[in-house]
Amino acid sequence: MFFVYNLLYFLAFLLLIPRFLFDFIFGGKYAAGFNERLGFLPDFHPDSRAVIWIHCVSVGETNAARPIVDILKKQFPSHRLIVSTTTRTGQELAKKIFAATADTVFYFPFDFRFSVRRALAKYKPSVILIMETEIWPNFLREASHANARLAVINGRISERSFKRYLYIKPSIRRVLGYLDLALMQTNADASRIMAMGLRASKVRVTGNLKFDHSVEVSESRLSDELRLRFDITSEAPLILAASTHEPEEEWIIAAYKEVWKGSGDRLPRLMIAPRHPERFDHVAEIARRSGFALALRSAAQSPDDTTAEILLLDTIGELRSAYPLAEIVFVGGSLIPHGGQSVFEPAAAGKAMITGPHTANFREAVEGFIASDALVQLPKMNETDVVAHLTQAFRGLLEDRSRREELGRNALAFADSGRGAAERSVEYLLTLLPAKQAQ
Repeated sequence: MFFVYNLLYFLAFLLLIPRFLFDFIFGGKYAAGFNERLGFLPDFHPDSRAVIWIHCVSVGETNAARPIVDILKKQFPSHRLIVSTTTRTGQELAKKIFAATADTVFYFPFDFRFSVRRALAKYKPSVILIMETEIWPNFLREASHANARLAVINGRISERSFKRYLYIKPSIRRVLGYLDLALMQTNADASRIMAMGLRASKVRVTGNLKFDHSVEVSESRLSDELRLRFDITSEAPLILAASTHEPEEEWIIAAYKEVWKGSGDRLPRLMIAPRHPERFDHVAEIARRSGFALALRSAAQSPDDTTAEILLLDTIGELRSAYPLAEIVFVGGSLIPHGGQSVFEPAAAGKAMITGPHTANFREAVEGFIASDALVQLPKMNETDVVAHLTQAFRGLLEDRSRREELGRNALAFADSGRGAAERSVEYLLTLLPAKQAQ
């Protein structure tokens, strides 16, 4: 099994070399951390202290890891914490939010035995915590052989991924056998990973860490900074389009234009936060073509910031601070078959939320919010009808303050009801962590 996997992985890597070279020349995302992913990692000097390695893939997993990191640092202050990510955006955010808690932040190694072994030899982790079910066969095998305890935390397996794994069930069962513990978000996730071959004695259901969102002092300060710079007030209610994907911005701006035309004296404003940084310039161009004035968060402060109709949040790690400023939050990645982005952060801010019909990535959570009358979900539709549906949803909530506030209250209440996953997770992890260093 491992021979076939390594051969296929190597061939896939060879096929991607032209893309790596292209990104090296033009600064694309695939070039980020390339040397580290080959095992040439930042300086780190192991000592007698136990090392906890937390692996986060991208921004969502990095944010979700915050409450776990906070509890681990309090309960195990003498342990060393290291954090890895796969994406550039995740890396930038992790370096920012874990600057005071992590001994180092680095890129997760490619799943070659040599690169994995280099990382394990450098960091010598006692425990490795993998966010949301990243299954890398060589990494799991080599980590187990290096006597590291392995746990999946906040684990989830989509129905689509589950069906794919079943095609290789004998192989995936062998790989999952290296895990010591799998802390899954829901009963459905737990059932799927057990059906894939993981023993029931290693599986627990802890809930979703993203419910444990908390607002930090630095985020509140940034909210105030954004509010003052862009003069965001209830007299010009803000629609925040969060974590958008192509071509959602085109549809959102078109709907915003229709709403703006009929808004009388209370003209709304629109803030767009694209999901991928490499699209910032493209989205800025779309906004400029709309005929509205555009202000960029990354640009030098200007008097025009206070009057621009469209604001582009072209920065990393500031979206959570923008949610409190909005009257309405549209959650992106949901108008296209991507599966949707997280609804937890705007819910924790108590905001009225709108999503498109494609929310498979957060299906259980979205169903819960809908059942609690805490979210507006648009129906499945043809692309030609998207703008009309968005226009109707935006206009309806802008004109009905009491409905906005009701949705926001319900969203916050449902989000609060799901808290506690971090504490439950750490309680189970105590069986893996070297207890002699706990204080």
